[in-house]
Amino acid sequence: MSRVSLEGRVAVVTGAARGVGELLARKLSARGARIALVGLEEEALKEVSGRLHGESGHWYADVTDHEAMARVAEEVKERFGKVDIVVANAGVANGGPFADSDPVAWRRVIEVNLIGSAVTARAFLPALTESRGYLLQIASLAAITPAPMMSAYCASKSGVEAYAHSLRAEVAHQGVGVGVGYLSWTDTDMVRGADQDDVMRELRARLPWPSNKTYPLGPAVDRLVTGIEHRSAHVYAQWWLRGMQGIRGYLPGVIATVGKREVKRFEPRLRSVAKGLVGAGGAADEQERRAARHGG
Repeated sequence: MSRVSLEGRVAVVTGAARGVGELLARKLSARGARIALVGLEEEALKEVSGRLHGESGHWYADVTDHEAMARVAEEVKERFGKVDIVVANAGVANGGPFADSDPVAWRRVIEVNLIGSAVTARAFLPALTESRGYLLQIASLAAITPAPMMSAYCASKSGVEAYAHSLRAEVAHQGVGVGVGYLSWTDTDMVRGADQDDVMRELRARLPWPSNKTYPLGPAVDRLVTGIEHRSAHVYAQWWLRGMQGIRGYLPGVIATVGKREVKRFEPRLRSVAKGLVGAGGAADEQERRAARHGG
């Protein structure tokens, strides 16, 4: 598809306080877009908003809260007059064996990554339909490769990939585009947080090249921006991910075979893997839920 200018467009980015969301907001802003930042870390969002090139605003909301996101969608539309682009980027992760996982943290990964993405789309679809806009759903290599020790994250990213493909077919006749963004291990707080665990870091290092590398954030986000400009159905943040699509049908069997060997190798150490959400974003999410349980 031909390239669409971002000048004057209104873009909503969830999970915009740090990492992919923060840099994506900055790069979209630099191309002339007006930006609505959404997330849990209000002060961080305010700081990000203050560093953007053009008009922007920030909204505090949990993406899993339908009422809150519906309110945000109304306020963003009222503030900017329209919504052209929505990037469902908010996400959290945990690791470790499923049998020993914290059920609350496991469920929260599904809630934020999958349910939160659907809540985001439901809230903003009316505005996107009006503008014949574009929704980019951030997925992951984890949607293509069902890796051990990442059951919640892989399930959530496989889920959002399938959901986005379904949604694309439903809204295409209304002029709304839906894309899926795939990222491998990218230099974010989430990945650095996962790497703080010795077992998870060593397991990842044993993955085959090029999936065992951590990739710089800037080029990955540049590819996402290009995908948004072209309203692409598939956006690959690292060059080799496109090739994974052609072999994905074989991957579960291969991963099961290799994973059996690797998990057996690390079995004496698996119980030491941290059970909570990883990284600064995970810490912010856990802090928010603690505050909610205690009435603020």
